Amino acid sequence: MTDSPPEGFDGAGTGAGSNPVDSIDWEGLRKQARDIMSRAYAPYSHFPVGAAALVDDGRVVVGCNVENAAYGVALCAECGLISALHASGGGKLTAFTCVDLRGNLLMPCGRCRQLLWENGGPDLLVDTARGVVPMSAVLPDAFGSEDLNR
Repeated sequence: MTDSPPEGFDGAGTGAGSNPVDSIDWEGLRKQARDIMSRAYAPYSHFPVGAAALVDDGRVVVGCNVENAAYGVALCAECGLISALHASGGGKLTAFTCVDLRGNLLMPCGRCRQLLWENGGPDLLVDTARGVVPMSAVLPDAFGSEDLNR
């Protein structure tokens, strides 16, 4: 895995000449995701997931999946992370990672991609198996709050 941006990603919106990927402690963020993953409640799937994200004010928020016997109402780790973001004062996510039981990187599901878009926007950096990519590459042509105001 690499922490370098994908080809064509220049860190636009972060200041001339700066690379936002290099300024983030990705291994520290992954460690926090692994730590919170150990608190997941996954008695049905036995697939615990942990997520961690950096907020624009320097805070780190975390979340883990919480399953339910009524499978459709289970909460993904990203749901807990977004709840923690707002419960701790809000802000904008700037970097995100998500891991499984073995510490392997996971991609967010569709619902969670939408949650991440809403709370981080197109420039949110997402840690993936193919490297760090902006949210705009994970969810191109996303629907967001600005679409409701048209």
